[in-house]
Amino acid sequence: MKKALFSLALAMLVPVLSPGWGFFGHRTITQIAVYALPSSMQAFYYRHMPQLVKLSTAPDERRNDDPTEATKHFIDMDHFGDNPFGMMPKDYDKAVAKYTADTLKKYGVVPWVVLETKEKLTEAFKQRDTTAIIALSADLNHYVADAFVPLHTTENYDGQLTKQTGLHSLWESKLPEMFIAEYKLDSDKADYIKDPKSAIWKVVQDSYGFLGATFDYEMELSKNYTTEKKYTYSHKYGKTRRSYSDAFAKEYHKKVGGMVAYRLKGAPTLVASMWYTAWKDAGSPDLGAMMRPGKLSKEEKKLLDEQLEAWKDNQLVPLNMLLSLQKEKAAEKPDVVGSADGAAPAPAAEAAAPAASPAPTPEADKAKTKEKRDNDKQKEKTKAKKKDDNSPFNDK
Repeated sequence: MKKALFSLALAMLVPVLSPGWGFFGHRTITQIAVYALPSSMQAFYYRHMPQLVKLSTAPDERRNDDPTEATKHFIDMDHFGDNPFGMMPKDYDKAVAKYTADTLKKYGVVPWVVLETKEKLTEAFKQRDTTAIIALSADLNHYVADAFVPLHTTENYDGQLTKQTGLHSLWESKLPEMFIAEYKLDSDKADYIKDPKSAIWKVVQDSYGFLGATFDYEMELSKNYTTEKKYTYSHKYGKTRRSYSDAFAKEYHKKVGGMVAYRLKGAPTLVASMWYTAWKDAGSPDLGAMMRPGKLSKEEKKLLDEQLEAWKDNQLVPLNMLLSLQKEKAAEKPDVVGSADGAAPAPAAEAAAPAASPAPTPEADKAKTKEKRDNDKQKEKTKAKKKDDNSPFNDK
């Protein structure tokens, strides 16, 4: 009777599942991608790094409200036979002709969404649209990073088909959060990508190749654990949630930790390379002209140099420079990203220090009025873009 009740309880459990790398992983990848950029782009992206880090999880947050979002984060290659990469056309139109658009949406479209978002970012650079550049850079960062996760390439994405439910969160969230101090985060620098389509498909294929070890090592270790020692349980809002225990995670890390670290280290390089490629394809517009002020302050430059040095020496974690490990300051104002004609957000180093409010002047009032007018114009432009967006991936 007790066994029957325990089995029923397990069936009612809600697994702890985080899409993508989890917020921690995505924010870490975003920050490192900024460091991997060439100097011609780095000042602009560093100025906006707090916004980019925060927005890097926006695609996951949209999943609750946007029914078209989830399919953009994965592609279940194992659905397409024993030789999926030989069978699957890399061009979206050809893939639709072979499998239908509905089939692709059901089993994921992440490589094509990466390419589409990269093209949108290129157009945003051409338009000198700072708001769109930041938002699309964050989205592109997220989708590229998701492609680096093996469990984003299989129908058995959470081990739910092999009695390994919860594996998704263990691999991409729990392990990085527990062992980030052991990872080497000194990713390679960005480079121009001549063939973005081949680049993202290679990432997907490499991720798919790691699936065997991901599942097999968990199954092997599970033989040495009772259910009580393998999992931990939490109760919240009337639901019981199950996740892998720290003890199991430590043993699993010994088996696959190198793989997780390798994928996390590779993602920022491709993210930065995609940003760089979009910028170059747009004609390398002057990013300084989109900043207010047009270059980093001495304090910003000093902080950037210190962080770059720490990044190269793999000291971001020991020196507490990794933003994903820092708690957000409650006193900080929400991020505000200006358009090319508007004011840029305050640098991160300066935003934390509250300043006394000066008495308003006629010049300040005029500047504020102009800023509001520019922001209103930008909002209208953004609304129009959303309305005219005819992406095939946004059809319900």
